[in-house]
Amino acid sequence: MALLETKNLSKSFGGLKAISNLDFQLEEGEVRGLIGPNGSGKSTFFNLLTGIYKADIGSHIFLNGDEITNQEPHYIVTKGMGRTFQLLRLFAEMTVIDNLMVGYHLKYSLSSAVFGSKNVKIEEKLVKDEMMDLLSYIGLVDYADIDAIELSIGQRRLLSLGRAMAMRPRVLLLDEPAAGLSPVNVDNILKILMGLKDRYHTTLIIIEHILKVVMDTCGIITVLDYGEKISEGAPKEVKIDQNVVNAYLGKELDDEEVRLNFNS
Repeated sequence: MALLETKNLSKSFGGLKAISNLDFQLEEGEVRGLIGPNGSGKSTFFNLLTGIYKADIGSHIFLNGDEITNQEPHYIVTKGMGRTFQLLRLFAEMTVIDNLMVGYHLKYSLSSAVFGSKNVKIEEKLVKDEMMDLLSYIGLVDYADIDAIELSIGQRRLLSLGRAMAMRPRVLLLDEPAAGLSPVNVDNILKILMGLKDRYHTTLIIIEHILKVVMDTCGIITVLDYGEKISEGAPKEVKIDQNVVNAYLGKELDDEEVRLNFNS
């Protein structure tokens, strides 16, 4: 049984079909790339999976065998789905450690609420220690008590990743995790991401406009165009698929061209 599966997934905005009858399967432990031209439906797909958008009638989304179609985002989080956003949505005036604590409590606060005040304090101390350990792993422990707004773009990307991981998701959706980063910082965040995946046994879906990132990271790539799946397979197979080539400027792209032209 697939960890995540969609059947006949569709989303219309008036007369526009943003996602059309999409069947998708993701196995536990996978690192899946999701690419496609501008407006192909990638972010819409993420928004459907996480309950931000409501799918059309007849659509089905299953997570670990349970149907989560059109459930509220907070419920989907508790079932094991997390995500990051292309446009960072950090709490800028909160400290770095508090941003991580928010991520943790999005999934676990209900259990905290049933304990007495003494146990809550003990649990909060344990959680804070765990979050400090996570900050240490992603290289932000020295910034724990400063406001998130003071971080660089690269550090904010890391904090966004850390906050998502604080929820301990079984499936993590990453929307352009390397956006706006220099090549050195891209390599750094990918190294940390793969380390976190192994550390917390997380399954990943990555939207990324830098094809090299997807090629070097993902075992399988799914390609969308006009809301439909036009290709799926190993990176080397997808790159030479004529349907994919036609979708991207009508020619085969080398890595440098792809870096510039694979946009979300």
